[in-house]
Amino acid sequence: MKAVTKKNVTFAKYNSADYINTKETVITFLECALEENDPDLLLSVINDITRSKGMAKIAKELKLSRRGLYNALAPNGNPSFKTVFKLLDLLGLRIKLEQKSA
Repeated sequence: MKAVTKKNVTFAKYNSADYINTKETVITFLECALEENDPDLLLSVINDITRSKGMAKIAKELKLSRRGLYNALAPNGNPSFKTVFKLLDLLGLRIKLEQKSA
């Protein structure tokens, strides 16, 4: 983790992928993102989770280039459902729908 120094105070650069280290954390992170009903947030969370598992490793398993996976999961990326479902499957997850409460 790189440090950032501002006016004699040093802060470690925050990287959420550094804190996603259990299956429970992955699930909680995804569930919170899904509750917000924000596709950009969900894409960001999937990006963080993928980086926590190793982008190059996941890209290879998806039969994508590392750069291609980074581009698909970038803020302006637009991954196909096929890519997202394959990625979730690699993580041992699936999407489950429920009735929205009134």
